[in-house]
Order: sequence, then structure tokens, then C-alpha cells
Amino acid sequence: MTGKNSTINNTITIGAKTKYPLTVNRFGYGTMRLTGDFIWGEPKNRPEALQILRTALDNGINFLDTADYYGEDITNRLIAEALYPYQKDLVICTKAGATRRPDKSWIAFNSPENLRTSIENNLRTLKIEQIQLVHFRVMPGSRTPFEKSLDAMFEMQKEGKILHVGVSCVSPAELNKALAIGNIASVENAFSYGQRTTFTFHGSENRGMQEVMEICIKNKIPMIPYWSLQNALSKKEDKISIIAQKYNATPAQINLAWLLHVSDLILPIPGTSKLKHLEENLKARDISLSEEDMKFLA
Repeated sequence: MTGKNSTINNTITIGAKTKYPLTVNRFGYGTMRLTGDFIWGEPKNRPEALQILRTALDNGINFLDTADYYGEDITNRLIAEALYPYQKDLVICTKAGATRRPDKSWIAFNSPENLRTSIENNLRTLKIEQIQLVHFRVMPGSRTPFEKSLDAMFEMQKEGKILHVGVSCVSPAELNKALAIGNIASVENAFSYGQRTTFTFHGSENRGMQEVMEICIKNKIPMIPYWSLQNALSKKEDKISIIAQKYNATPAQINLAWLLHVSDLILPIPGTSKLKHLEENLKARDISLSEEDMKFLA
């Protein structure tokens, strides 16, 4: 179990329809915030960053989300330093399809050659021989067709470098196109109580987020929401604040609890660079929202 809440499923299976399903606790950790400012460079407090990773695992988290373009390579190196050799049930998920310029901007890096470079880099820095789950990250300004990039991901899966392929930052049309190309194990999009419509992140527009969620439910594909606390503290989200007061919780905790309750296919991965915030986020697992609460928040 990921917590004491008995009203929700505490585990989730990625690649359930394949020969190699991965079952993890349904509360992960996104490592992006462990880097320096602007998701670049070393963390301001390296010992705390390493302790956050160890504390996460000590508290039942066995799903980590990372990318070689965080830092660059900072989160991968921190994961290896803190946790290698890895516990057997740990799933490390990474992304490919983007890179960073020296000015810290984000650009597409998704030609077949680019993707192979990224995967090889992830394997090396994480000290592993196969990546259990890789999300192909759709970026604006791409010169490589979506299908060509995804074909390259599936080719590396055939080679054994990748166990499961997912997609990230996709529109409903792109997700449907991906499902027609191959077995999509999971989707990583922006999604939370406060962001169910269009949301722009680093110049990339997440379109039709609720519709993407509905496609995931229809096809029983796990949704791994990133940036899920972005709007949790918005003053206009009065309903969240009301429920937070009821449970003596923070709006951020209720936002995470809502994600756990709204669909068993959602695997939250809230990130933070502060140990105290990690501990606060973990408490969201113990909040049991009632049917009345969920109707109120609808």
C-alpha cells in the first residue's frame, strides 16, 4: 500500500496487456525540481536532494520520473548517487524528445538519431541496461514527423533498450495516432483539478487534457500527470480550499487526493526540492475523500 487510504487502489500496473507488466505503488515522485534554478545545474542543497530520493523510497514510493535534459543530466546522476544499486521493485521512468540550449531554452530533440543519443545517455547515467518506461515528449517546432519519432522509440524497444514506450504532452489526436502505431503503456500530460483544459508549459501547449484523460480511461492506459500542483493554490479554486479546511489539509494535498480518487488510472508524481514538502505531499495518500466531496469538486 502507498498509504492508509482504503477507498482507492494503492497500486497501478503499467503495460498491463504486455508480457512484462510493471506494478508500482500509486504515488510517485517527479525529480525535475531537484535541479538548480530554471531546471538547470546542480541543486542548491545537494545533501537534501539526495535525502529526498532516499526518503521517498523509504516511504513506499517506487516510481521515479526523470529526464536527461533535467539539469542537464543532473537528476539522473542524483538518482544513481542516492539509490544505486536499485531496489528490485523500483521503476525509473525517463523521457526523450527534448534537449536544452546553453541559454536554458527547451527545444525538440526527436530525430531517430537524437532519440537514440538520449536513450543511450539515460542508460549510461542511470547505470542500467534497459529503461523500464520512456515517454516520447512532443515538443513544438519539431522538424521530425510524430510517426517517425515514435517508430524510432519502438525500434529501440525491439532492441531491448526500452521495456515500455509512452507518450508525453500529447493532444487527443496525437494520442490516438500513437495508439494506432504501437502499444502505448502510459501518458504523461499536465493534468490536475486546477488544469483540465489547455495549459502551456515551456512553450508546449497541452491541448484537450480532459479528452486525453478520457482516451486513457477508454483504453485503460495509466495517466501520469506532471506539474500537478501548478494551480493547486489558486485563489479562484475556492472549492479546493473548502475541502482542505474540512480535512485540516493544504490545497495542494487535496489536489493530490483528488487525483488519486478521480481515476484509478492516475499515478501522481508531485515533485519538490524540499524534504518537508515531500513529507506534506505524502500525507495526501491518507486523505479519504467521500462521494459527496468528489461531487462538490466536480
